Amino acid sequence: MKIVVDFDLCQSHALCMETAPELFEVRDDGCLHVLDANPPEGLIHKAEAATLQCPTGAITLASD
Repeated sequence: MKIVVDFDLCQSHALCMETAPELFEVRDDGCLHVLDANPPEGLIHKAEAATLQCPTGAITLASD
């Protein structure tokens, strides 16, 4: 599973970071950074939850 972010849609609301801080971070520059684009099996559920929390739908999961 791979995390894909459409940065044209992302508005850095940071809800993904609240849901999965192991995977996402909004830094001081105001931009979202994916910390692990290929999360381990134990974090897939958090990645899925982050996609649902994103108000702009900028985060999706793709098969490798």
